[in-house]
Amino acid sequence: MSINIGQAVTLLDFLRRLDGDNKVEVMIAELMNQINQVLLDMLWVEGNLPTGHKTTVRTGLPNVAWRVLNYGVQPSKSTTTQIVDTCGMLEAFSQIDCKLADLNGNSPLYRLTEDVAFLEAMNQEFVKTLFYGDQSVNPEKFTGLSIRYSSSTAPNGNNIIKGGGTGNTNTSIWLICWGDRFTHGIFPKGTKAGFIHEDLGRQHVYDPNMGKYMAYVTRYEWNVGLTVRDWRQNVRICNIDVTQLTKDASSGAALLDLMAQAYFKLYNPEWGKLAWYANQTIRSFLTRQAYNKTNAHLTVEDVQAAEPVLKFMGIPVRRCDALLNTEAAVA
Repeated sequence: MSINIGQAVTLLDFLRRLDGDNKVEVMIAELMNQINQVLLDMLWVEGNLPTGHKTTVRTGLPNVAWRVLNYGVQPSKSTTTQIVDTCGMLEAFSQIDCKLADLNGNSPLYRLTEDVAFLEAMNQEFVKTLFYGDQSVNPEKFTGLSIRYSSSTAPNGNNIIKGGGTGNTNTSIWLICWGDRFTHGIFPKGTKAGFIHEDLGRQHVYDPNMGKYMAYVTRYEWNVGLTVRDWRQNVRICNIDVTQLTKDASSGAALLDLMAQAYFKLYNPEWGKLAWYANQTIRSFLTRQAYNKTNAHLTVEDVQAAEPVLKFMGIPVRRCDALLNTEAAVA
């Protein structure tokens, strides 16, 4: 196994993880971390295919008729179509020179500091793909929500609400109904759900000059995909120009009005598990607007030992840092 020297953990990297007592620092300031609370709500279902999941969707109802005596009715049938969603294979390897990891006498602790970083990196990559993945561009990934709700003239265009932005300084708010009949994550049939951490122990690896040395090797794997069984149970509020927003909603997108419209776009709000998803910019403006106006539908609930919970129409507004402020306007 050859290793790119630029990706190898160096002695300088090791020294940067020591505290004042020359011990491995566990409490690293994770400045690269994001908060993507979509992972708190997302439902997971084992796919019915080795590569993903096949969904049958009804596209038409049978004909029915009023019958009169001595006359029959014509037989009819409903129509269906099938949609196949494929999973992506998210994978990574960590290689640390055994001599380097053992310097401080606590190689497991040092390796743990790397495990935490890999887990965060995979979480961020997954959530970014969940919203922006496009298999027509990156076939190794899965198709995310933005591509599925990307045209107001598409069959699901009724569940796309525009916020008025026209440039590329836009973001979106999502209202998603999670459920095994609506929207859920998938993993391939017969595989393990969730994040896989595999300690491969000490192995011979090679430097770029094919020199051999011993390294601790760890493999990380996550096989994931997305299925939207019923597009009527999700709504995208797009084209929200973040440069035009104000704390009192005197200009820019009227966030509360747009969210009220989105709620009533749902086929049935009583079904499934509902949550709003917005980035920190939108959550900040929503919170400020809640304090600037009397609005019974937007509330900020103080929860002891936790951050305040922002809700609209009784539905939590989750923070999702993966949602960009640089989205192009949806046509």
